[in-house]
Amino acid sequence: MAVVNVYNTKAEIISQIELREDIFNIPVKNCVLHSVVTMQLAKRRAGTASTKHRSDVKGSTRKLFRQKGTGRARRGDIKSPLLRGGGSVFGPDPRSYGYEVPKKVKKLALKMALSSKFQDNTLTVIDSIDLESVKTKLMVNVLKAFDIQDALIVSLGAEEKLELSARNIPDVKILRSAGLNVYDILKYNHLILLQPALPAIEGRLGQ
Repeated sequence: MAVVNVYNTKAEIISQIELREDIFNIPVKNCVLHSVVTMQLAKRRAGTASTKHRSDVKGSTRKLFRQKGTGRARRGDIKSPLLRGGGSVFGPDPRSYGYEVPKKVKKLALKMALSSKFQDNTLTVIDSIDLESVKTKLMVNVLKAFDIQDALIVSLGAEEKLELSARNIPDVKILRSAGLNVYDILKYNHLILLQPALPAIEGRLGQ
């Protein structure tokens, strides 16, 4: 049974909550996680490398000298790839490196990523983080109470004070539950879930 403690911002246990076994406690397969993380990183590649081909180079199309009778090799216009300043023959063009994996694989990988945090005891559930104002020190104090320096914090929706207070803290990221993904879960050592976000996560992955 996947049961975890629910803490307040002072790292005091206030209750317990039962997590769904089919989401937070399934066998983890590295090959599935690797395939989805590789896909995510491929989609992030810019793919903007570009060179000018023969038709893209600015210049005259006049033949430099006659075809025969000079004793030299045949030569076309000044945009030839063989000449300095000419076009590139097989240079790169802008492209997308992105590709897709099946939806079922992506959902399974997300469950495995969450399960890996639960099984490694690096999953923490907090009832809520209500900060008095936008202040980095307030957020730092919350993390110090849990002795955590590297964490992904998942909220249900927009949490302006929380997001602004944490943006200057290294190795800490605030993510809304709708954007939860495998790469970010595995990138950070700890996963902190705000309790209101749990039903949304379970509803998304339990279908």
